[in-house]
Formats: sequence, structure tokens, C-alpha cells
Amino acid sequence: MEQHKIIWRGIEIEITFTPEKFGIIDHIELRTQNKTPLPVTETGYRSHFIQTGTVLHFGGAIAFVTAWLDHEAGCAAWGGAQLSLF
Repeated sequence: MEQHKIIWRGIEIEITFTPEKFGIIDHIELRTQNKTPLPVTETGYRSHFIQTGTVLHFGGAIAFVTAWLDHEAGCAAWGGAQLSLF
């Protein structure tokens, strides 16, 4: 298991990467401080299973998560971490 911390667009994210979890699949977990939303989660937490080898193909957990967040931020109507009262 690997653990990393990154800052993505001003948001601190804790990444936990477990290759071959259960012996068959890779697992990525994302957590933000104060449950700050991300393009892949409104709650600040995301558990994601992915085909073994995909994370390594991207160059590791940090590169994979950064590319994933950048891609989803570009696809979604995500305007950043913000609180909406309406």
C-alpha cells in the first residue's frame, strides 16, 4: 500500500493506492480535508477500483489521480470547491 499527499488546485488530497487488492484489482482512495468536494466526489471521499496495471501505466498513483481529476474537471461543470446555499 502507498500513501501520498498532493495539492491539486489548492486542495490537499490524501491518496491511498493499494495494488492488487484482494489479489485481483487495484484500489485508489481519495480523502480531502474538511470533506472538500472534488470533480470525482461531492463528499471529499472516493473509493475507486480499477484494472490492475492502469495506475502504473499512468506513472504511479500521483500521476493517475492528477490526470483523473484534471480530466473530470474539464468534462463536468465543476467550478471548484465551493459551497452553494441554493
